[in-house]
Amino acid sequence: MQVKNLISSRVSLAPMAGITDYVLRSLVREYSSASLLTTEMISSEALTQVKDVVITKRDENHSPISYQLSGHKPQMIANCAKYLEQYADMIDINMGCPVNKVVKGTDGCALMRNPDLAQEIVKTVKNTINIPLSVKFRLGYTFDELNYVEFGQKMQEAGADFITIHARTRSQMYGGHADWEKIAELKRNVDIPVFANGDVTSIETAVDCLEKSKADGVAVGRGALGDVTLIGRIEKYLTTGEYIAPPGLEEKIYSLKKHLIREVELRGENVGVKFCRKFYPYYLNGFPGASRLRGEIVLIDNLKDVFKSLDNLIPVARNV
Repeated sequence: MQVKNLISSRVSLAPMAGITDYVLRSLVREYSSASLLTTEMISSEALTQVKDVVITKRDENHSPISYQLSGHKPQMIANCAKYLEQYADMIDINMGCPVNKVVKGTDGCALMRNPDLAQEIVKTVKNTINIPLSVKFRLGYTFDELNYVEFGQKMQEAGADFITIHARTRSQMYGGHADWEKIAELKRNVDIPVFANGDVTSIETAVDCLEKSKADGVAVGRGALGDVTLIGRIEKYLTTGEYIAPPGLEEKIYSLKKHLIREVELRGENVGVKFCRKFYPYYLNGFPGASRLRGEIVLIDNLKDVFKSLDNLIPVARNV
């Protein structure tokens, strides 16, 4: 299947390590039937050792879905991509992760400093799989190494069908502001679809990003945390012009409860509740006492008591 036939939506769920798991993808899909979902980053080294059923788990309605791989050994990544082909509609290669432990292993954004190796990875994977291949990268490693245009061209030459670019450098990590206007230069210099990533947190920022970047679509990352409706709402607006307001606190509480239940079903109560703690600041904010409440429930390790605290918040939510 060609990538343009696979991707009918102008919105995607960007991959986030330890975040975009089966549960979050399922929740996003409830509000968006067409967006491209992307898994959390999967280490090719780790996948070679252990075939993690939690990571590969998907539902039939998750299509279109991309499975993201990290690594720097072309044949190993290609072998992992071939294995994941049974689950995936697309394979994505991570060349943008800025985290120290990733780039020190010459994975992630470190590959932007080694375009020849990056090209070899793409060529090897492309020659191994029978589904579209994409690459996610950044503007460059530092502001002195803004090689995103040349890098994007090399990825296209190597066989990439699709690009997602985070409009920050590796040195910025997730700070500062995403420079969407720079993406327009990349878009002018490649022929494959380009999705813009970084700071898309609302319908308004999605529209602004598309106007400035001239990209084919937007990839929503952290903006979807605490608001699993966002991708669907952006998609609806871009398709029909209908504006759906973001969820209020009461809706977020119910969404968090659903998120907790699903993680507990997937991982068991103890692990599932602890796994969800990272999401509390995104769901529970913007009201008096939010920080105090989060400080209390983050210490709770059973579902019943977390729900009790959340239920006690509902009267407050109705007055926010």
